Amino acid sequence: MPLSDDQPHTRTRLPVAEQTVHVTGRQARPLRTLLTILGIVTLLVVAVSIANRDKPAVGHGGTGTSGDRASAAAASPDRTAASGQQPVTTTSNGIGTGYPHTDQGAQSAAANYAVALGSADMFRTAGRHTVLATIADPTAVQPLQTRLDQAFTPETNARYGLDAEGRAPKKLTFISRTVPIGTELANYSDTGTKVNVWCNSLVGLTGEGSQVPVTENWYTLGVTMRWTGSDWKIIDYSRKAGPAPLPADQQAATSEEITGAVQQFGGFRYAR
Repeated sequence: MPLSDDQPHTRTRLPVAEQTVHVTGRQARPLRTLLTILGIVTLLVVAVSIANRDKPAVGHGGTGTSGDRASAAAASPDRTAASGQQPVTTTSNGIGTGYPHTDQGAQSAAANYAVALGSADMFRTAGRHTVLATIADPTAVQPLQTRLDQAFTPETNARYGLDAEGRAPKKLTFISRTVPIGTELANYSDTGTKVNVWCNSLVGLTGEGSQVPVTENWYTLGVTMRWTGSDWKIIDYSRKAGPAPLPADQQAATSEEITGAVQQFGGFRYAR
């Protein structure tokens, strides 16, 4: 018959030997769990160490940028990063000057000079001559000036909707801006260098009634420079088309939107 809860409870005491075996058996399980956890942690540490074994340490090789020389740059994983050198702080006629006497300084100079050579100033005789006097080696100013005067003729200006003096019609704004995408050091020495600058440019007329809408153009500018003793200066240049990426699938802005953008976003000197 079932016992009532009011009945006194009975406690059974095991012999000492049996108690010892019983307690020991209960404590063995936590010990095995602890050993299992330690084994798992050890395996995780080993796996992480193997995964990170081939990764470069942070802070090492930081000079491997697009300013490095060609052989070193090709092996650097971050060769397209901005250089570690500070941009120039001096200007002449709105163009950065006073570049370091290094391969990175040469690339910075070439990028800035590409911006100047692609500016709207080049469509005006006085502006063009000022740009060349600023960026060209003194011995190369006259040959380059003659060459560019023959390129920027009144007929050239007319194709872009400008008058013979490079002025835009009333109520229209002429835009000619070049944006360097990257630089490549073709060759380098302490006295001379050639830098290829991959560029994207915008050129055309903005405003109501424009017959020459703003378009983009991709090209590579080869800039040959000489170290003058205080700065890198151009002695020659060449230009070839591309490489051009696939156009984006997006709607072109209206003339009014382009005009607003031109007025809102000012141009800049491209010191690295």
